[in-house]
Amino acid sequence: MSAIAMDYPEDIRAILEGVEGFLRREVFPRHEKHEQLLSDSSKKYAGGILSPDASALVAEVRLAAAKAGFYAMCAPQEIGGAGMGLLANFAAWERIYHLCGARNWLGHHMISHWAKGPSPVIAELAEAGKAKYLPKIMSGEHTLCFGLSEPGAGSDAAGIQTRATPDGDGWRLNGGKIWTTNSPHADHVVVFAITDPERAQARAGGISCFLVPTHSPGFSRDKIIKMWGSAGTDEAILHFDEVRIEPDQLIGTLHKGFATAMLGVGLGRIYNCARAVGLGRWALEMAFDYVKVRKTFGKAIAEYQGVTFPLASSAMEIHAAHLMSLNVARLKDGGQRADKELAMAKAFAVEAGVRAIDRVIQAHGAIGMTNEMGLTDAFVTLRKINVADGTNEILRRLVVKEMLAGNVDL
Repeated sequence: MSAIAMDYPEDIRAILEGVEGFLRREVFPRHEKHEQLLSDSSKKYAGGILSPDASALVAEVRLAAAKAGFYAMCAPQEIGGAGMGLLANFAAWERIYHLCGARNWLGHHMISHWAKGPSPVIAELAEAGKAKYLPKIMSGEHTLCFGLSEPGAGSDAAGIQTRATPDGDGWRLNGGKIWTTNSPHADHVVVFAITDPERAQARAGGISCFLVPTHSPGFSRDKIIKMWGSAGTDEAILHFDEVRIEPDQLIGTLHKGFATAMLGVGLGRIYNCARAVGLGRWALEMAFDYVKVRKTFGKAIAEYQGVTFPLASSAMEIHAAHLMSLNVARLKDGGQRADKELAMAKAFAVEAGVRAIDRVIQAHGAIGMTNEMGLTDAFVTLRKINVADGTNEILRRLVVKEMLAGNVDL
């Protein structure tokens, strides 16, 4: 029985069946076979980043997914993807996080994340650059990271200071980036830099987007950023010192790269809605199974409203987040901007997700805090994305701005 009245189109239903089959063939068996490596952080990480053995398993899943046609399903057809829209993107990611939860995390690599691989973000790479770089990106052999944020330019992304100055027919790149997810492992950085200082200062363009290989002379990873007390991370501080950029590395139109940046952030918001809904459903299902069998004072704790009512509240919120996400994906696939609706959906979903995981941990008691359950990993994931791709405060500001301008439809 489905709680959602509208069904997915036939092509998306077929994708979801394929996603589940892939997870059961390629992901779950790997987690069973390599449980100690993949669940023990002391083995999973080495030197603060994924160990070579863990990285090899991630690559195996990524390459298998590319071969099966899932990895680039949401990349545009003109670069070799399947060209699926945002509804398919949301549906597939939600199914992955719902089935995998936080424990079978290799599954989180079966579809290209918008900042790590094939996506609309790199569709406007210069033609010569497509021939040079895209084959290994599309196949999953090479991965990307998204270099937008800087120490002084997080929520105010237009305030970046990294510069690309003209040098012959190309540019020289100088500056630094922070909070670049996948940067410890990436083969290329999608980097945003000022190319017209006057226009950039006036907030009228002047920012361009480039694809920069991480083996480029002058590129360095200055620091691995560990977070949440974890033994490892997916974040690093990047530095560019006179890095040469060729014309074929330009993405999109010179001086108009900020639109590409916002395209990526928008894709990230849909993805994060899916993560929140999927992980919220996974956790709540565990909780409702647990409260039926856990007994205190001779009764199953399902009989105590103090335990079950918070779970019911989260079930309501995750259901609402699910509906909001489906709605905004359909709006945007239909050609509407829906910036207000996407901001509302992302902020609501990730806040609801954090509350759901917290309540599920509380319902489980001490066992909910164990590594074995994976709930603390899910909590950290969802807590982080209350900041990533637009903080909840920035999203509320966007909603207010739209409504003050007359966009008051709800």
